[in-house]
Amino acid sequence: MPVDQKRVRVSPGWERWLDCGRRLVWAGVASVVGVAAAVTGESVARAELRVGAAEVEITPPMGFPMAGYYHERLATGAKDPLKAKALVFRDGETRAAVVACDLTGIATDLTAEVRERIARATGIPGEAVTVCGTHSHTAPDYGRDLYEHVSELRGGTPPAQPRYTATLIEAIAKAVIDADRAAVPAVLSRAEAIQETPVSFNRRFVMRDGTVKTWQSHANPEVVRAAGPIDPAVGVVVARPAAGGAPLATFTNFALHLDTVGGLEWSADYPYFIEESVRGALGNGVVSVFGLGCCGDINHSNPRSTVRNKTDFIGKALGATVVGALPKVQPVKNPRLRSFSETVLLPLQAPSVAEVEAARGLLTAVQGGQNAEFFAQVTAYKQVMIDQLREKQPTEAPGRWLKWGLTHRLAGVGDALPVEVRVIALADDLALVFLPGEVFVELGLAIRQGSPFDQTLVVELSNAVETIYIPNRGAYAQGGYEVTNSALQPGGGEMLVEAALRLLAKAAQQR
Repeated sequence: MPVDQKRVRVSPGWERWLDCGRRLVWAGVASVVGVAAAVTGESVARAELRVGAAEVEITPPMGFPMAGYYHERLATGAKDPLKAKALVFRDGETRAAVVACDLTGIATDLTAEVRERIARATGIPGEAVTVCGTHSHTAPDYGRDLYEHVSELRGGTPPAQPRYTATLIEAIAKAVIDADRAAVPAVLSRAEAIQETPVSFNRRFVMRDGTVKTWQSHANPEVVRAAGPIDPAVGVVVARPAAGGAPLATFTNFALHLDTVGGLEWSADYPYFIEESVRGALGNGVVSVFGLGCCGDINHSNPRSTVRNKTDFIGKALGATVVGALPKVQPVKNPRLRSFSETVLLPLQAPSVAEVEAARGLLTAVQGGQNAEFFAQVTAYKQVMIDQLREKQPTEAPGRWLKWGLTHRLAGVGDALPVEVRVIALADDLALVFLPGEVFVELGLAIRQGSPFDQTLVVELSNAVETIYIPNRGAYAQGGYEVTNSALQPGGGEMLVEAALRLLAKAAQQR
C-alpha cells in the first residue's frame, strides 16, 4: 500500500503544525523510504508469529522511598500491586521482548542489569529487550539503592542487607524469561479508539503576557489557551493463541501522565483499573500491558474544573474504551517480526562551573532543612545531575545530592547523552516505537503522522530516564516546568522523531 497520509485528530492549529512537521521529516528520509511496495491482497493473520506473556509482582516493602517528587516519602502500605508485565515476540530466529514496569522511570543502569540476566537465561540479545516505565508516582524511588547495588556488584562487596533493587532486577528479568518460555503460535488483532470521556488535558498554557506556564486553571484571567494538543487515541493490540482459547495479552497505549493517586501507598495508578476492565471482559488469565504514550505535557487536571478526576474514574473510563474496542479489533496484515534500533546522541545542556557550585550549595541547604523556591530546586538538581553525566571526574561525588539520576554507565559520557530509539514492526500495518524520557505529545503525534504503518503505537520512558523531559524545540523558547526540568538542548526531541521515522521506513521496506 502507499505511504499512509492519515491524520490524527487534533485542533486545527496543531493540525497545520503536524502537517508541516510531517513534510519536513519525510523530506529527510525520502531516500530511505523510496516508493512503498503495494501489498497484493489482504491476508489474514497467520500463526508463524509466536507470542508469550507473563507478569511478576515488584511491590517494594513498606518503608521504602517513594518516587515522583523532590522530597522523601516512605511507603506505609499498598493500594494495589506493582508489576512487571512482559511480552516476547518470536519469528523464526528473530526475537524481541518488551517489559512494562510500574516504575516512575527506567534508569539506564537498570536496563543494563535486566538485559544481562535475560540474555544469559534466554539467548534473547540484550539490545532486543526494551524496558519501559509506566511513570506511576506511587512507585519506588530506587535510584540510590540501584546505584549502590551496582557498586557492590562491580566491587564484589556483599551488601550489608538484601537490597530491593536486587529483587527488582531479578523480577523484571523473570517476567521476560517466563514469557519467552510461554510463547506459542499466536494471532494478533488491533484497533484504535478515541477516548471520548475527557480524562487528559494539556497542562501548559499561553498567558496574556506571551509566556507559557505549567499547571494553570482557566479560573486565572491571565490564561489565554492551552499551549498544545492532546492525543485522544487509545491503541489496542490483542494476542490470542492460534490454536484457540483465552487471549494471552492485551497491549494498551495512551498518552496521560500517571500522577493521579497521591498518598503514601504503592499503586500502579490508573492502568490498574484498565487491567480490571480487561480481565472482566477477557478473563483473569490475560496479561494487561500498558505502554505510556508521549505525555510530557499532558496530565489529568481539567483546567475548566475545580475538581480533579480521580484514579478509578480515569482508569475505568479508559478501560471502558478498551473493552468497547475489543469487538472491533481486526487481524493484522501479514504478521512478521522486524526489530530495529538506533543510538541517538542527544546534546546535553552545559551548566557553568559557577552554576554547578551554586546548585550544590542550594541542595545542601535543602538537605539541611531550609526551604527553596521550587523551580530553583528543580534547576539545581538537574544541574548537578548533568555535571555527573558530562564530567568524567566531578569535583564531588554526586551521590551526596542525587537519588534518582545516579548512574554508573552514563557517568562522564561527555556533551551528548547516548539513548536508544527502537522500532518493533509486528505486521504490515502495525508497529511499536519506543523512546527514552518524558516526551512531549507533539513529538509522538509527529511520529504517528509520518509513520508508513496504518497503526503506530509510540511508548515513552523506555530504557533510559536520564534525559528527564524531552520538549519539542518551540517549547524551549516558551519556558515552563518541563523546559526547566530537561537535561537536553533544544532539538533533541526532533532528533528522536527523525530516528524513529528512519527506523519505521526501514521496517516498511521489508514488508
